[in-house]
Amino acid sequence: MMKYFLLLSFMIFGLNSFSQSVEGIWETYHEGSDKIKSDVKVYIQDGKLYAKIIKFYNMPEAEKNAKCTACKDYRKNKPVVGMIFMDGLVQSGEEWKGDAVLLDPKNGKEYDGVVWLENENKLAVRGYLGWLYETKYWKRK
Repeated sequence: MMKYFLLLSFMIFGLNSFSQSVEGIWETYHEGSDKIKSDVKVYIQDGKLYAKIIKFYNMPEAEKNAKCTACKDYRKNKPVVGMIFMDGLVQSGEEWKGDAVLLDPKNGKEYDGVVWLENENKLAVRGYLGWLYETKYWKRK
């Protein structure tokens, strides 16, 4: 009987740890506020991590319909909504990392980045410029 209990416990533990994934819809927030800024879809494709903005909240209509005029690549003059701004991070242990993988559509600059789960419902997204960095926390929707 004890064998079955242990087997069941390991199966349940395995399912719980498997369910903690960075993939999903995440809410971002306006700086220093609890107001939702956007919904972001984070997904894995071909073993790499990507994210795109799927909806804006609490901003003027002009900002919601903004285009990336400062972008220097294939995203130039494309709508920000639907744009892939997190591009090709590679998994390294519990984190996803990459060089020039986070795009700021406001200024067209790309930053090195690291992404990890703080817990099942909180995602940390850190952008680097040299040794300086800024970390944003997103909530699972």
